[in-house]
Amino acid sequence: MDSFLSVRGLIQLGLLSSCLFQYSSAFLGMTKKQSVTSLSAVPQLIVFDLDNTLWTPELYQLRKLKRQNVFPEAHVDVKLFPAAWDIIQQCRNDEKYANTKFAVASRTKSGEWAHDLLEQFGLTTFFDYVEIFPGDKKSHFNNLKKSSGLDFHDMLFFDDSRDGRFGNCEPVSNLGVLSVHCPNGIYEEQIFHGALDHYKNWYTSHRSPDTIIEWDGSITTNTIDPNERFTGIVKMVNYQKNFGFIRYGDRKTKDMFFHFSALPSNANVEEGDEVSFRITKDSRKGKLAAEDVELVNSGSNNDDTVNMRVFSMNLPFAALLSNGYKTLETRNGTMFTPYEEGTKMLLHVGQRIYPDGNRHLDVMKSGGLSDAEIEDLKSLPKGFGKGMAVAIVELGKTFETTLEERCDPDFQRSVGAFGADSGMRATEIKRVEYLKKPLRVSGRGGVFKAQVPRDVIPDGWLD
Repeated sequence: MDSFLSVRGLIQLGLLSSCLFQYSSAFLGMTKKQSVTSLSAVPQLIVFDLDNTLWTPELYQLRKLKRQNVFPEAHVDVKLFPAAWDIIQQCRNDEKYANTKFAVASRTKSGEWAHDLLEQFGLTTFFDYVEIFPGDKKSHFNNLKKSSGLDFHDMLFFDDSRDGRFGNCEPVSNLGVLSVHCPNGIYEEQIFHGALDHYKNWYTSHRSPDTIIEWDGSITTNTIDPNERFTGIVKMVNYQKNFGFIRYGDRKTKDMFFHFSALPSNANVEEGDEVSFRITKDSRKGKLAAEDVELVNSGSNNDDTVNMRVFSMNLPFAALLSNGYKTLETRNGTMFTPYEEGTKMLLHVGQRIYPDGNRHLDVMKSGGLSDAEIEDLKSLPKGFGKGMAVAIVELGKTFETTLEERCDPDFQRSVGAFGADSGMRATEIKRVEYLKKPLRVSGRGGVFKAQVPRDVIPDGWLD
């Protein structure tokens, strides 16, 4: 009986062990699966900008301390956003972030200050990677990718600056990093936790590059339709290096790069040409570029029309130039630099009144002009007005000037502005004449082209 029970017990024990083994294996498998899901739900690297993201104010604003050669004091001169500090403590203590690394990516020029402040705030041991140097934010992230061994889609980035010249979210999102735009800094915890929720959905669904979590929690993904065509104006051409830039969209849209290889065979483009193009992304460089660039019109002339370059000015200076008073046009940019002496252009009148505080009146009166004479010079003929091409101009030389030269009374009267208000590059106006009739033209920045009827051009200008 004891032997029988012993054998039976062994059998039962074996069955129990087998059952336990199968249960344990299933449990471990489920745990492993849950672990993978958990890992994918939390970024493996979370990166913070510093100025106006983790702390305030921006370091460049502490000019008084800079002049005194004094380092800023944490919690006095520079303060962490309260929510940012709470988030850091959660990340330090929550097992959820056990497999997550943390990094700083800052373009500040006050690198010594930034490192010192991190130490004062007790954050040097919290951050696994620190990238603090001025320049391109993409350089920071390429370094982080190399140091961490992680892909860009494993990262989450917080920054107060979205796009434009000093923007960070847009160029970093181009790399494939999900970026969070927080223009007022991390002032509340929901910014961080909401971004984590978005990251989970983004990571497990599409991981599309060029994705930004906006300040209001919405998502922007700048996907490129390879078949969509855009139109724009050639802003700049470098014939030596075979590339140029196209201005298109609104004022916030960045100029689009193009290489001559994107042009039709034997095509010749000039600044001011209107073109159509598609946008592609260089997979090697991660940058957008125009491809399949085509001239909207060939710029060829016929018996009835002529293709003319056009530039725009606002009143009252457009009238002063058209009436022959203004014989120098000054700009800080290089708009007229590419054009040879003798180039003819149409003058377009912009929609605004240039806000110079009427200082041109003082300049004109210094030459002995009466109020009535000034009023005549500031006026356009009847029927000529804003939004129209009103005159044809022949350019002279373009040359650089010093402030001292611009402050010469004769120079100021030639420009119609005081020296301090004038641009450093002056272009001579050799001659000007009103068109036979005004021509409605859509104004654009810089020099652009328009196909205009020949019969509006004064006699002798097209010879």
